[in-house]
Amino acid sequence: MDAVIQHPRARVPIPAPKTIAGHPKPTREQAEAAVRTLLAWAGDDPTREGLIDTPKRVVKAYEELFSGYGKDAAKDLERVFEDVAGYDDMVVLRDIPYFSHCEHHMVPFFGKAHVAYYPSNGVVGLSKVARVVDTFAKRLQTQEALTSQIADAMDDNLKPRGVAVMVEGEHMCMSMRGIQKSGVSTVTTQFTGVFRNDPVEQVRFITLVRAGQPQR
Repeated sequence: MDAVIQHPRARVPIPAPKTIAGHPKPTREQAEAAVRTLLAWAGDDPTREGLIDTPKRVVKAYEELFSGYGKDAAKDLERVFEDVAGYDDMVVLRDIPYFSHCEHHMVPFFGKAHVAYYPSNGVVGLSKVARVVDTFAKRLQTQEALTSQIADAMDDNLKPRGVAVMVEGEHMCMSMRGIQKSGVSTVTTQFTGVFRNDPVEQVRFITLVRAGQPQR
């Protein structure tokens, strides 16, 4: 069951914040204390053997899970290779896996991102596109904002003739809580340039993304 969302293009602020609401970032000790508070609030004993080191582990895990706040997607897209023997057709990266967290409930959502662009002044290293996806995925997110941020970063830094982004995701906030419906796939898209202006290019992109994928 697919829920398809295609939203109007909207600029989403993407710089990584250095402070929170103008205040210094909390210390590691403060973060660990917050975890202990949550453990006690949930009804467990944060001093018991199995949980005594949990605050440290959670904070360490958060450093990785939310490492996107300390990264700048623009840096990954700085180097462009101009010597591409005249290639000027679509570049598509399919099935880029990502893991993110819903900003509303702080539970995971995950899936695959598909990114395409039409080069104008050269191409960027393929791994760099995947890094851009990770930079934004490893922040508290909505899938709609994630899709827009990937497209904006590609568009702003590469100045291509067009960018197409499709993100597919399953949200644990829908599977584990609330309505508790698992297996629901949400699909979001964002198009710029020739992709936005020409429906034929959108169809070509979607066809290339879906090629070889199992039929549902």
